[in-house]
Amino acid sequence: MAANFYCRQIIVSSVVLPSRRLSVAPMMDWTDRHCRVFHRYITRHTWLYTEMVTTGAIIHGDLARHLDFNEIEHPIALQLGGSEPADLAIAAKRGQEWGYDEINLNCGCPSERVQKGAFGACLMAEPALVADCVKAMRDVVDIDVTVKHRIGIDDVDSYSFVRDFVGQIADAGCKTFVVHARNAILKGLSPKENREVPPLKYEYAYQLKRDFPQLEILINGGIKTIAEIDLHLQHCDGVMLGREAYHNPYLMSSFDARYYGDASPAKSREEVLHAMIPYIQEQLTKFGANGKGLKLNSITRHMLGLTFGLVGARGFRQLLSDSKKLANADAKLLLEAWACVQQYQTN
Repeated sequence: MAANFYCRQIIVSSVVLPSRRLSVAPMMDWTDRHCRVFHRYITRHTWLYTEMVTTGAIIHGDLARHLDFNEIEHPIALQLGGSEPADLAIAAKRGQEWGYDEINLNCGCPSERVQKGAFGACLMAEPALVADCVKAMRDVVDIDVTVKHRIGIDDVDSYSFVRDFVGQIADAGCKTFVVHARNAILKGLSPKENREVPPLKYEYAYQLKRDFPQLEILINGGIKTIAEIDLHLQHCDGVMLGREAYHNPYLMSSFDARYYGDASPAKSREEVLHAMIPYIQEQLTKFGANGKGLKLNSITRHMLGLTFGLVGARGFRQLLSDSKKLANADAKLLLEAWACVQQYQTN
């Protein structure tokens, strides 16, 4: 039975957007624009987030390369990495001008490379600076400015630490917080280990919602099933899925009906696959004809989990990972791969 949840609507520049009841986390090297189009064919209302884009890349780099997205991706948030209020203001303004629905500040990434840039999770040690960053962005945009953060850093794991962090940033006008319910260990753990080793403390996110009922609190970290989502939504305003959305993307096919009350039928896996073919053909023609520039694998690599849990899924993944077949740059390889699964389907 579908969970009966109240869905708050968000109004951005007179456009009514769905609530952030469900969202897909920003994930480096994964949630690029091709991945997000694929996810959008599975779920119409779930919020999508870009990979983290640094302020330097936006201010000094190729804007189209870093900011382009497909119109079907809405609602979509741009996640920024940076710690200079003035630079973040410039990047946020360009993000709004480019058409994004939300600007999200990364205060959760623990990688050494990000730390060297003085942003990411290390910003949690400087809540006053984060408040200045949020205020600088809010002063120049009229879309939501949100913050994604951990519950602590290194051995600082008391609830009071994250409570005070959120309270100070909220005073700067931030109303939405995405809480990755683990500490970030800045020295000694890799980014991968930081997603697995520090214990999850979901109760910290729950307590934040109780202490700040006026704020929108989204919970993130280790969430894999519908049952877990339903549980978290009893305590928080929204759930952000990370790696499960990537490895098992068709889990999201039930989200529109279950969490947004959308009675439109969800696309089957096969329909999602067929919807991606013209998109891939268009992208290859525009950016990588004859194998130059954009590669077929740049898109199909995000689709390997479409058949998760089905008989024949291994053959599907193998074909979409075959370098010789991928070199032909023919989107119809998807049909050949789907045949590995289809042969086991009953009429």
